[in-house]
Amino acid sequence: MPSTLRRIAAAAAVLSVGAFAAGCGGGASGADSRQDLNLQPIAAAGPDPFTQSTADSTATPTPAAPPAPRSPAPGVQSARIVSGAAPGLYGGTQSVASCDVEKQIRFLGGDRAKNRAFADAAGIDPGSVANFLRGLTPVVLRGDTRVTNHGFRNGSATSFQSVLQAGTAVLVDDHGAPRVRCACGNPLKPPNAHQGEWNDKGKPWPGYHADRVIVVRPTTVVINNLIIVNITNNTWIERKTGDDGRRDRERPDIQIDPDKPPVTLPPSPPASPSTSPPVSSPPPSPDCPTPTPTVTVTETPSPAAPGSAPPASPPGAATPSGCPTATTTVTATPSPSPSASTPSPGPSTPSPVEPSTPESSPSGDMPSLPTDMPTDLPNGDSGIVPPSPESENV
Repeated sequence: MPSTLRRIAAAAAVLSVGAFAAGCGGGASGADSRQDLNLQPIAAAGPDPFTQSTADSTATPTPAAPPAPRSPAPGVQSARIVSGAAPGLYGGTQSVASCDVEKQIRFLGGDRAKNRAFADAAGIDPGSVANFLRGLTPVVLRGDTRVTNHGFRNGSATSFQSVLQAGTAVLVDDHGAPRVRCACGNPLKPPNAHQGEWNDKGKPWPGYHADRVIVVRPTTVVINNLIIVNITNNTWIERKTGDDGRRDRERPDIQIDPDKPPVTLPPSPPASPSTSPPVSSPPPSPDCPTPTPTVTVTETPSPAAPGSAPPASPPGAATPSGCPTATTTVTATPSPSPSASTPSPGPSTPSPVEPSTPESSPSGDMPSLPTDMPTDLPNGDSGIVPPSPESENV
């Protein structure tokens, strides 16, 4: 017994020390902690670049920034969420690619360790890096954009949070999300969900405001065309996803002011319809007749006199076991008898009442219902209509 008590006391001491270390340790975690946020200008390579720059400097001028809104509390950044399909989220020069995709493929193909680390960070197979890059679309950011960036160090990918300056050349996927930063060849992913304060690393550029930073929400459907702004003359261009700009098409029919920032979305994504499969019943027997929807009204019989035989069940046609039916039964309780000594009448079987349809209304010869019958009869053909799946027009 004494040895058992000593072991329990020792375990409690270890737990107490561990709890103290967790509460007072130096590791930052949780929504209220500060995280580093790398501010990366247009052409800066940043920490641990994957490759040399593949950005075309002649195709990435800095677009005009919209007026700055009010400034939030210092250190707090509440990013604006924008759909990856929003017109004007990205820009470019008509018929000119902002990034050289083939050069990026050559850079990664010449280093197996970088190619493997790039694939791991991008979430793809190392053998599909070239096809992945050729399926992306070269554009430039039109707003300071927060992303999860990746560098290459000691043979593997690193991860850090960044804000990329408006005008940065990127490659976006067919859901409108930035996937590669062309100035350094780094793979990109959506930013983390940190809601606390940020520790800005790097020098802010002129016009940088923390509450004007954009977070791109990838679309749930595939985008076939991006509507971007021609940053040389502020006109609209339609660029096919996966194209380098050679098939760009002017869109003079779009009447949106390109100087206005893209439309933002609510902070929380809308609830999506349930994807659970509907509960299905086993298939009926092939010998089952086709059910006809009816509503049958019956009365609950009053208590029978002692010694009397139980009432007979209403007649009905027998159907094979397991067959579906479309009959809804409503039971109405009759009014109590005036005298307890007077026996109540036996049950009656009224005629079935067919449900009304839009083409026909109840006629005058419909059988009357008991006075105490409920008025909220269920409709025999009622059902549950599943919600339409959410769609996104792109």
